[in-house]
Amino acid sequence: MIKPFKKPIYVTKPFLPRFEDFCESLKEIWDTHWLTNDGPVLQRFTRQLSHYFQTDNACLFTNGTLALQIGLQGMGISGEVITTPFTFVATTHALFWNKIRPVFVDIEPDYYTLDPEKVEAAITPWTTAILAVHVFGYPANLHALADIARRHNLNLIYDAAHAFGVEVNGRSIAHFGDMSMFSFHATKSYHSLEGGLLTFKDSGLKSTFDYLKNFGFKSQVEVVMPGTNAKMTEIQALMGIHVLKYFDEIIEKSQQIDTLYRERFSTVPGIHLPPPLPEDIRYNYAYMPIEVDEKEFGMNRDELYEKLNQYNVFARRYFYPLICDFACYKSISIVASLKVAQKVSERILTLPTYYDLSLDDVNRICDIIMHIHRERTTAMQITEEVTTSRTYSISKVS
Repeated sequence: MIKPFKKPIYVTKPFLPRFEDFCESLKEIWDTHWLTNDGPVLQRFTRQLSHYFQTDNACLFTNGTLALQIGLQGMGISGEVITTPFTFVATTHALFWNKIRPVFVDIEPDYYTLDPEKVEAAITPWTTAILAVHVFGYPANLHALADIARRHNLNLIYDAAHAFGVEVNGRSIAHFGDMSMFSFHATKSYHSLEGGLLTFKDSGLKSTFDYLKNFGFKSQVEVVMPGTNAKMTEIQALMGIHVLKYFDEIIEKSQQIDTLYRERFSTVPGIHLPPPLPEDIRYNYAYMPIEVDEKEFGMNRDELYEKLNQYNVFARRYFYPLICDFACYKSISIVASLKVAQKVSERILTLPTYYDLSLDDVNRICDIIMHIHRERTTAMQITEEVTTSRTYSISKVS
């Protein structure tokens, strides 16, 4: 008999560096009393990330949502922006706060990113940009979207919240499109407690973003635009510096977890995983999404989700419901079918994956899911046999 985990297994758990190392490095902040507003630790973190991404066009923020909001404002995006309904709400909220109308189009079924054909069909005279999402860190169709943006003179912006460390043909995902936003939230495989980063093609945007995240100040006596407060703190930057040292190890462990899930689920009916990525993509293995086919597995996604909770395994239904189904966005008209996104949203389940998750625990999670499947299949077979027997008995009597 398979027993529940004694302690909850959540979908993610933040990676933390050695406590002693972090405390030792805090002394610099205590010595300077510089807690925020472009301090020496933040400046060092910025240099490290610029080196990591191989670009000087990088700007740090207190979180990814404000980074995207300010990025859109700084680029002057307006009118309509074509985007995905299958994402975290912050993607669309950033448009709302800039008074931009989101135009939702469907996704492709393998990696859940924007379908380029649907994007092109949705372009109108009011379209100013495409806002695509590298969902679960899977790169969007970079070349097709770039071609569409070029031919229609549109800005191409990527929500790369999930995609830190992802590379295509040896180039960071940050080098594609006009701007990319990375989230350093604690739930991400790479984090700085909270935080966000913009990388961008136009170097002239750097000063604009710096003004907008710091109340519009150009100097102590000059305010050049109505900015807000979105500055990253020194302690956030310090955590980012420490986690960056371990990031290759984090990816390596996440890859081991991904490989094990794929091996175990290869023979389980009704559990479908995204296909392996092309060899030219360096993936970060930050998420473990599966789709649950009710007919094949014997129960739907929501039933499996509830069953896993009983075993102290807390998966997440990322992303359900679709953005367009939330009350605050239901008034936005849908110009074309979202058939694929709707289907995926009803079947998707992301399973636990994080650095501290042991491979034994991954095996146990798989055992639990397979046990749930067998239980349901056996119950269905018994019901079918009883029904068949009753039907035979009735027909024999009659």
